[in-house]
Amino acid sequence: MRYEQALSRAGLPNIPFRSEPLLNGHGTYEGLEPSQRKQLLWSFNVLVQRLPISYATFFYRRSEYPNPEGLSRRMERDIETFMSDSLDFFQTFDDMKVCYDGGQSIVERALYGAAGGILSRNVVVRRKTAMSVYRLEQVADYLCTIELAAVKYAVHEDGETYSKFFGGVGAFKRNWLKQARRKRMN
Repeated sequence: MRYEQALSRAGLPNIPFRSEPLLNGHGTYEGLEPSQRKQLLWSFNVLVQRLPISYATFFYRRSEYPNPEGLSRRMERDIETFMSDSLDFFQTFDDMKVCYDGGQSIVERALYGAAGGILSRNVVVRRKTAMSVYRLEQVADYLCTIELAAVKYAVHEDGETYSKFFGGVGAFKRNWLKQARRKRMN
């Protein structure tokens, strides 16, 4: 609610957050000035900082795997290992919802397989979602975008878009990555 009020006070549209279209000015962000899109990004960052959440990310280069099945198995194994290492945390919850928009079937298989394999099947609820409906899924998109930007800055694959929205590598680390990583699970 405070997020929506902040958008209204700033004269910004209240549209579902999506990182890629926001950064590139596509879809519902088409027609918005880059300065407005940057304000939307910063406003969403403020929302994320106020939420009681934790996250973890995993990175893979498709080219390092001979086929999608091998990549999916690796993802599932990494998620299972992470969940096993964090089992005390996960067991503090009565229910667990695994929500995914179905964008990539190998990711979907890995998520559902790992959650079902590590946690009791009767506590895991699987849901196909739409980003425009669930704010938490929008938060996941934001955090993944920040982590992907960190990877791209590290290997000097950042481009004009990242520079326009996040600044140089130093500004990105201070103003975006540091804030996001306060929420990262160890």
